[in-house]
Amino acid sequence: MSKFLRSIGPIIPAASPVEALRAGFGALVGMAVAGLFVLSPAVDLELGLYLIAPFGASSVLLFAVPNSPLAQPWSAVVGNTIAAVIGVAVCLTVPDAALRVALAVALTISAMVLCRAVHPPAGAVAMTAALNPDIVSDLGFRFALAPVAVGTLLLVAIAAIYAKLTGRHYPLRQFDDENIHGTSDPSPVERLGLSEEELTNILDKYRQSLNLGVEDLARLIGAAEMQAATHHTGPLVASDIMSRDLVTIGPDTVASHIADLFRQHKFTALPVVSKDNMFLGIIFQIHLIASRIETAPHVDQRSRTTISERLDASRDEPAQAHEIMDTKGPTAIPQTPISALLFLMSEGDVDAVPILEKGRITGIVTRTDMIAALARTALHNG
Repeated sequence: MSKFLRSIGPIIPAASPVEALRAGFGALVGMAVAGLFVLSPAVDLELGLYLIAPFGASSVLLFAVPNSPLAQPWSAVVGNTIAAVIGVAVCLTVPDAALRVALAVALTISAMVLCRAVHPPAGAVAMTAALNPDIVSDLGFRFALAPVAVGTLLLVAIAAIYAKLTGRHYPLRQFDDENIHGTSDPSPVERLGLSEEELTNILDKYRQSLNLGVEDLARLIGAAEMQAATHHTGPLVASDIMSRDLVTIGPDTVASHIADLFRQHKFTALPVVSKDNMFLGIIFQIHLIASRIETAPHVDQRSRTTISERLDASRDEPAQAHEIMDTKGPTAIPQTPISALLFLMSEGDVDAVPILEKGRITGIVTRTDMIAALARTALHNG
């Protein structure tokens, strides 16, 4: 009985309330803009601009699951438009209502699959046309242009802007997209030795092309390999490898002193803390160089060839730690397993992860710490 109950329960992992609100608010913005500025809730027989129910279904995909291949611009715009054309054609030629609906939906599904533009709400677009012969007789095939194509294009454009503003990726990541450093190398978790064609064949073999993109498959395989690699590290956690004797700075520490500390200790990161040792943020050496080098006056940066020389150049600016520190980077607790830390650092966003207890910093794990721990484990296993 328990297996049966589990089989009929939800299979999608629980989403955070923040993600639920993000998706819902995105749909609110998309439908509101579409309704207020372009589409009328009433039928406009002159322009054919009006809201149709399938736009609500499209919004679910565009704002809640923007990584789905079914939600991508080609799938959404072409799928809905094809459905509208087929729905109108069937409505104008088939008199029986029940047969119109069944035929319109069936032909739409086949056409979308052939055009690689599967978008589930398109079935509802075809039904809308098949069930409204009066509107179709007045608009004809203009129905496919407006409201369907125009409305879908608008929702796609809003979804792309909204994803950018909320830190999501839409349209779908491409396999050959640049990494975070702006180079053509794949990110570390994606360097699998598998080509785009091989990954595509995997998706086709297991009939998952409609559920997952090639780039996301690469990321998942890479993450799985990283996770599997950590199984050989044993039960190591952050407290086993973290540096405890920390050099920290206050929020008012000036850039010149920060540069001196980087040079003196050869660190790549310095935690920023309050007077009672509460963690406030972290400054990475590269961030200090980037922020200060761009504004340092009367400095020929092309002549600065070493980190030491570039840090010297940063001394000309009186910036303080709180102005350049990173407050949104990842943190961990002493019990965080190495597997989680390894994944954070493999993406290349951070050189070190602060370890906190009740908001106070008690240690820091750097890439050097991680390499040393993995090397020691490999030596023991060997």
